[in-house]
Amino acid sequence: MPTTPAKLGSAIWGRLPHPLRRRFESSAGRRLLRFAPAALLALAASQITYFLCVNVINATGRASGFAGWFAGASVSYVLSRWAWERRGRPQFLKETLPFLVISLGAGSVLTEVSHIAYGRAHAMALHGADFALFVQGLYITANVVTFTIRFLLFNYLVFAGSRTAASVSSTPG
Repeated sequence: MPTTPAKLGSAIWGRLPHPLRRRFESSAGRRLLRFAPAALLALAASQITYFLCVNVINATGRASGFAGWFAGASVSYVLSRWAWERRGRPQFLKETLPFLVISLGAGSVLTEVSHIAYGRAHAMALHGADFALFVQGLYITANVVTFTIRFLLFNYLVFAGSRTAASVSSTPG
């Protein structure tokens, strides 16, 4: 068994089918591989916060959904800058504002899904673990859907221009 992360990564990479490796070697594939750990950490922050709000604090569906989204969005902003190799002071109009708009859109979806899941769980008279699994399952499903949409928007709209400009300026010529 490999003992270092690099060896583990190489072992996993070597076992991937060639067509999948080729896709991950593309610009979007490399960005996805870099964005995925950031998204997983943001997802963990969101899900843990959501779980605590719903099951420990007994907050409403909307309050829990909002709190979970806010925790995930906070982590996501910092780590997304790393994933897209952004350094220095953020450009408000080109980076921060689009991130905020996209994030608020995802937040409204997550908040409403949470509210609907909470209401449905009560309507179905779910309690305890059944209630927690139902609302948490719908919330994580919505998180996965919004992750996919956010990745596509960030990769092809928000951060696309800065990467091409950076790659052109770094090309020797």
